[in-house]
Amino acid sequence: MDRILLKSVIYDQRGLQWDSQFLERGISESLISSDEILVITGVRRCGKSTLLQQIRNKLKEKDYYLNFDDDRLIQFTVDDFQDLFEVFIELFGKQQTFYFDEIQNIKGWERFVRRLYDYGNKVFITGSNATILSRELGTHLTGRYISFELYPFSFKEFLAFKDITIKDSEIYSTESRAEIIKHFHQYTASGGFPLYIRNQNIQYLKSLYESILYRDIMVRNNLTNEREILELVYYLASNVSKLSSFNSLAKIVGISNASTIKNYLTFFQNSYLIFHVNKFDYSLKKQIQNPKKIYFIDLALVNRLGFSFSDNRGRTLENLVFLELKRRGKNIYYHRQKTECDFIIKELNKINQAIQVSASLYEKNTYDRELKGLKETMEYYKLDSGLIITENEEDSIEFSGKQITIKPAWKWLLGY
Repeated sequence: MDRILLKSVIYDQRGLQWDSQFLERGISESLISSDEILVITGVRRCGKSTLLQQIRNKLKEKDYYLNFDDDRLIQFTVDDFQDLFEVFIELFGKQQTFYFDEIQNIKGWERFVRRLYDYGNKVFITGSNATILSRELGTHLTGRYISFELYPFSFKEFLAFKDITIKDSEIYSTESRAEIIKHFHQYTASGGFPLYIRNQNIQYLKSLYESILYRDIMVRNNLTNEREILELVYYLASNVSKLSSFNSLAKIVGISNASTIKNYLTFFQNSYLIFHVNKFDYSLKKQIQNPKKIYFIDLALVNRLGFSFSDNRGRTLENLVFLELKRRGKNIYYHRQKTECDFIIKELNKINQAIQVSASLYEKNTYDRELKGLKETMEYYKLDSGLIITENEEDSIEFSGKQITIKPAWKWLLGY
């Protein structure tokens, strides 16, 4: 690649103005200071580049930076990394800290990063494709990297981004609780993408979705049947949290081969557009064979992509709870025997938590159904406590020496 063009890209990217008002994301200092390569992954525009800039600002060496999601680097290949290294030294002198944004765009990148690591350099990487990164990291960098998954803003981050502070005492005040609930409903509508929260520009959301769909899913995986993919995304967004099998989705979308659906869902997951949750079973084979529950990366995308239906509140709330559990690093499944429980959490090969989600327990049928499912799950896994998350109901129930806590989602999200 032409060195003069490479220098131009480097200097242009150095001149980008990073908004100082963007919220600083939480990341352990031990990850930043460790010797291992730090790999930051997540969906497009969730804040990975901003986090990388925040890390750069904290460290003494910050000049060896390049964002590969730049049209001028479309001809960049693995052979150009040596030239890039030499240009960095020529421009800024010798340094040992490297920052690479969206590096998975360059085939074979992992070999150069391995060389940097072997020579004692610290490398920070961001990427928007889970499988490409994991496959290449696993092949050449096993034991040499630490992965950090970044998500769109949590409710806490949403409030901090809007410069809203919640004091412990305020959750008991009627007026303050009403204000918190108002912000919570804004969050469920706006989701957690920083720029969309700020501008509420529906075109931005459209552009984001199209970038994920066409660049991260279709182009990257050489897909050509746009209609099938659009219909599948529309159905999934309209039926968030519902049980779906590959065969049932194939019939709905009009695809003869269920393996095609399986591949599409894998591509969706790799781009962080969706996640699927398995039914828990001690047999891994049965986990794979059972229907999945599908959740989206952000509520604003669900609101835009899907069809609004009568029980949308409950499914939106369930998606929101799922995302928060992911942020907290939980290993998530659902339970289904005679009844169903939305989420069960596994730690150290043991189920240690059961969570049911319902917008409201006001109707008796809903109340009975949710409690029945949670009680069965608690008894099945020998749990002493369970949790039901609602929009704004709070209570405590005891039965047979066990306890069920009913808690508003906003309170649970804030850690109360």
